[in-house]
Amino acid sequence: MNNEKFNTLELLQTKFRYPFPTLKNPHADQLQEITETQWIDGEYLWLFENNPDLRKKYKKTKTAHIAAQWFPTASVERFRPICRLMLWTLYNDDLYEESEPENIQYIRDQSLAILHGEITAEDSGIPLGKMLASLRQELLLFIPEVSLSRFTEMIEKYFNGLERELKLKRDKIYPSVTECIALREDSICLYPFLQLVEVETGIILPQEIHDHPVIRRLQALACHLVTFFNEVQSVAKDEATDSVYYNIVKVIQNEHKITLEEACMENLRLHNQDLKEFVELQASLPDFGIWHEAVVNWVHYMSMVLSGWKSISTKLARYTAADFPEANELKDKLKQM
Repeated sequence: MNNEKFNTLELLQTKFRYPFPTLKNPHADQLQEITETQWIDGEYLWLFENNPDLRKKYKKTKTAHIAAQWFPTASVERFRPICRLMLWTLYNDDLYEESEPENIQYIRDQSLAILHGEITAEDSGIPLGKMLASLRQELLLFIPEVSLSRFTEMIEKYFNGLERELKLKRDKIYPSVTECIALREDSICLYPFLQLVEVETGIILPQEIHDHPVIRRLQALACHLVTFFNEVQSVAKDEATDSVYYNIVKVIQNEHKITLEEACMENLRLHNQDLKEFVELQASLPDFGIWHEAVVNWVHYMSMVLSGWKSISTKLARYTAADFPEANELKDKLKQM
């Protein structure tokens, strides 16, 4: 089943359709230059100093261009922390994809403590501590502590999802499809980015709006939709890195004993089901009073994440079998830390 040949890229481009606008931030090139020269080859050079080929792979992922599709109207100052977060998610995912699940608890706790301002990067003892400390400082220029706390809660959800993924990988256990979707909702790490629409727009919504069941459902659906797309896109990568136990396509294939292509089509059906619900909820939002226009705008920005991810990610070499960090490279780096 693993050796079937069909064109996943064509499936993504022709069958995954979004009725949302696709815009791109004009500061993408400027922030990509900062990402490559000031961060990958500058502040964070020590992480992969002796591996220029791996640094080149990270540059080719074009993290600032991904962020540009998700936050198309952010000013260059407000766009900077968003791009730093995008690079952090890439580094963190790859650093700990080959880690033991028990190690994630410490990394999670230290990361959250930095974001809460409870410890310094130096005291944290984690490789990406300085990156998170800089992120905290930059975000607080534009959002209050209460918004940063909500953002940090979403980072915690991501780490909890990552820990559960690593347990499945270690134990070589497939979850059910329903369990996998719930797991990937957290581990896809989209929730933190959805909170940063406040950074882009400058409008801070009250907590009761964030707690509203319709808003919470829309965010969950957005996470599902990006995940369904991502699973088809990364299936070759996940097969090569033994990460099939939490790829929804592979979980569907295992549960139903069907071909990879059939599993991709079932994944598409689930995607379209959630997309229909998202569109219907977006078109019939409850009345949020004086905040209604801002909420409509936030959901609009949320929708552009979906169309933007398709626009940029199908062009990225990271999701081909030849252009993602090899597991042994990352294991070696972890042993040095």
